[in-house]
Amino acid sequence: VQLQASGGGLVQAGGSLRLSCAASGLTFSSYIMGWFRQAPGKEREFVAAVSGSGGSTYYADSVKGRFTISRDNAKNTVYLQMNSLIPEDTAVYYCAAAPYYRDSRGPLNVNDYMYWGQGTQVTVSS
Repeated sequence: VQLQASGGGLVQAGGSLRLSCAASGLTFSSYIMGWFRQAPGKEREFVAAVSGSGGSTYYADSVKGRFTISRDNAKNTVYLQMNSLIPEDTAVYYCAAAPYYRDSRGPLNVNDYMYWGQGTQVTVSS
């Protein structure tokens, strides 16, 4: 299984970026896809997730209303549209795939994710 994240970069506060994650080697539509991020010196944290069909989405409170997760099962790709970026969004962003989740709140737990991409750096300047 391979997850290849791309689309990161340097952007000014208030700007936008769109991350992509192309998956191969798995039955893509059978997996929940999530985005996590990790800033220097901090733990990896949940950002957003989308169900296999794309019908359900989940967001961290810190990004709700600014970020949108979506997926294209025909292209085996998940996206993260990030708008109104703030410096606190600076981190390495990882995509991940989970076959199911155990947390009643949704697919928020890093331990539910079986496969991980290599990460893409997002830097937001003030």
